[in-house]
Amino acid sequence: MAKREFGQYCGLARAVEIVGERWALLIIRDLLVGPRRYTDLRKGLPKIPTNILSARLKEMEAAGVVHRRVLPRPDGSVVYELTEYGRDLEEAVMHLSRWGARSLGEPRPGEIVTPASMVLAMRNTFRPGAAAGLTVRYEVRMGETVFHLRLADGALSAGEGPLPDADLVIETGMAIKALMAKEITPDEAVATGAVRIKGDPALLERFAEVFAI
Repeated sequence: MAKREFGQYCGLARAVEIVGERWALLIIRDLLVGPRRYTDLRKGLPKIPTNILSARLKEMEAAGVVHRRVLPRPDGSVVYELTEYGRDLEEAVMHLSRWGARSLGEPRPGEIVTPASMVLAMRNTFRPGAAAGLTVRYEVRMGETVFHLRLADGALSAGEGPLPDADLVIETGMAIKALMAKEITPDEAVATGAVRIKGDPALLERFAEVFAI
């Protein structure tokens, strides 16, 4: 696949040459959450053609943004992960994500929510000041999409998958966006069934304070 060049000696032009092709930034989004096998990337980006995924990974490897690593035995799988140069994209990806969120509206037909996208969204909306002094563990279930959040005195650790020792389990759908945007209160969310919880209801109020759009 021919590399797109703009013929301009400009940092932005060079950046777009490296990560501006279709799907590239979403691959980076998922790798910002953690290393991925090829099959993991395919699962998180179910609509990406396999030839495009392979091409994007090769292009970003050649640019020094991504590299491959073999996991220790007994796993032995090959994973893709961001290099230090690639991880420098995090701030730009976060800013671009916040900018794009202003145009989200309602989900389009067929659009999905993935654990990686939600992990990044929670990092992006986290308010450390509101979490000061708070230590709590959340598990959030949005259908098949499950992720967890650990808060420890103003610090956040977010990851994919369940959290067996969670202090509060939140089951919801896209109502989570309305809750975080203060369009509905935690009490309203629970009363209407838009959010179901297992645990102390007060922790849902803290969730809405700490993660805010």
